[in-house]
Amino acid sequence: MPPPRWLPSRRRPPPEAARTAEPDAHPPPGPQGFWLTDPAFRSRLRVGTLTMLDMVEGVLDDDFTLTEAIDGARHHAAHMLNIPAEYGILVEAEAAAQIAAAAGLPAGSPFGPSIAQSLARIETLPIEDQQQLVRAAARRYAITAPSHPSARTRRVPAPAPIQPPRRTR
Repeated sequence: MPPPRWLPSRRRPPPEAARTAEPDAHPPPGPQGFWLTDPAFRSRLRVGTLTMLDMVEGVLDDDFTLTEAIDGARHHAAHMLNIPAEYGILVEAEAAAQIAAAAGLPAGSPFGPSIAQSLARIETLPIEDQQQLVRAAARRYAITAPSHPSARTRRVPAPAPIQPPRRTR
């Protein structure tokens, strides 16, 4: 069975081929301001992470390693995850951390060695066990990820302006 269209082959295409691939007619919108302070964009990142975990589970039995599956999905963030391509790396890091946590292994910072070591350890397991861990990570993430904050929190009214004291004679 050939690999899915969205997952790049193990051989990287030459740069010319990458430029002639399907152009993104309408890339998904980015955050409004700083991405960490945009609740709607963070929600799209969470949904993108769940989508990525689902895709990773689906390709593990197609002769891809866990890290290849995670890395391959990132390149298609714009049209598969509904986020701008430059934010795909965030979804990749979150998915990797969730898989490590589901295995009971340390995730730590995406800049440290613990996630890479955890993923390497998971890759030594049989494919069925890896798929089960990815499914468990997706279930756990879907349950524990906070929902859109605007639906759960209420706005606090601004305090009334302080009136200066009246002078009396």
